[in-house]
Amino acid sequence: MAFHLQQDQRRVAVIAGVIGNVVEWYDFALYGFLASVFSGVFFAGDNPLVTLIATYGVFAVGFIMRPLGSVVFGWLGDTIGRSHTLVLSVAMMALPTMILGLLPSYAMVGVAAPILLLLVRVVQGLSVGGEFSASVTYLVETAPPDQRGLAGSWANIGSIGGMLLGSGAAAATVNLFPPDMLQTWGWRVPFLLGGILGGVGLLLRRGLPESSQFQRHEEARCPQTPIREAFSCNRAEMFQGVLVASGYGALFYLVTVYLPTWINETSGLALSTAMTINTLTLALLLPLIPLSGWVSDRWIRRTRLLAAAFVLLGVAGVSFLFWMVGGTLSAFVWGQLLLGLLLSVVLGVEPALFTELFPEEDRLTGYSIVYNAGLGVVGGVTPMLASWLILVTGSPLAPAALFAVMAAVGVLGLRWMRDGSREPLPTSCRTSVHEAFVALDEQTARERTPAAATGVRARVRAGS
Repeated sequence: MAFHLQQDQRRVAVIAGVIGNVVEWYDFALYGFLASVFSGVFFAGDNPLVTLIATYGVFAVGFIMRPLGSVVFGWLGDTIGRSHTLVLSVAMMALPTMILGLLPSYAMVGVAAPILLLLVRVVQGLSVGGEFSASVTYLVETAPPDQRGLAGSWANIGSIGGMLLGSGAAAATVNLFPPDMLQTWGWRVPFLLGGILGGVGLLLRRGLPESSQFQRHEEARCPQTPIREAFSCNRAEMFQGVLVASGYGALFYLVTVYLPTWINETSGLALSTAMTINTLTLALLLPLIPLSGWVSDRWIRRTRLLAAAFVLLGVAGVSFLFWMVGGTLSAFVWGQLLLGLLLSVVLGVEPALFTELFPEEDRLTGYSIVYNAGLGVVGGVTPMLASWLILVTGSPLAPAALFAVMAAVGVLGLRWMRDGSREPLPTSCRTSVHEAFVALDEQTARERTPAAATGVRARVRAGS
């Protein structure tokens, strides 16, 4: 049976899959860049640093909610279907983004302002926990077998595109509005526009057909819940995935988030210059991400291509830090661009790799938990850990150890992982745990009536 969509449906599916990730990372970038404005709008206090810390604390709540969101949306996607989950996740991003742009300030409602902001971030954090993995799973499941790498890479096009769009919108807002106007209502404009963008995504996703693979195997699924299935039948895959996602998350945040700050602090290069180079690097990633996914479909198996990228990122990261600490502009430009080039391989190949790792019964649950544990938790604390290493050692080159260690962690996970890039997507639990539950069902049926036992065995054979 062919599981992929027709060409016209495929085009809509790709756009709908991408737009949710654009909204997610657009909001992420907006909040981060406009944090200094929020600190004066939603919090009271004479110390700007204290209010800024409070603002970032609310920002962190979104990351804290991501693991819970991964469990909730993973379970939904594996039970009610991929397309319904995609509609719900984008609605839970679009509406809070719009509401954020309409929230009253501290001057209007007092302490209710930061509480409302916190509630908005909680809802957004929940939806973000399932958005990326849900969109990737849908895109890969509905793609032709020889285009799964390319299909999954489109989700990261949305992520990087959203970051660029959000940073551009924040810069335009700050530059277009005078400080007083920015503080009173100007900051609301990009969030309202983000809500409209999310509404477009919601309209696109409402008409998405369900993944045929999910429909085909829905009745033959394992008797366990998806969460229990992931942590019993697929324990090894979960651990492998967390290792790879941790290496991916740490290297991603080191290159795209930490490096501009590091070069500013160690060499005196203006932060604005470092951020401009970083933005250009992100723009460079856009055409390279789908190219990497396509290469993994046609030429090099995904685990091998990713392992090579991790090794090169580890070696290049250490080498370039020693080179860039000298402070020359050319060193930072070339170092950032080459690290971005290697990172594009990871961004292009990783989505399909994780989708192919789990069977259909717990695919979205397993992917969501693995992705958010690696990128959301390990990746999220990496910049703080890098700064701590410099503080403890007194050496600005201390973060080089993180490049080497986390690249090695990623390679370790890949060496242990089964490569499914040339095989059909797995559709059933493959371990003795599942067989034990089937045997238990048969035993229970035999204790009732011989006829019932015959019926159970027939259903088991039909579902296997």
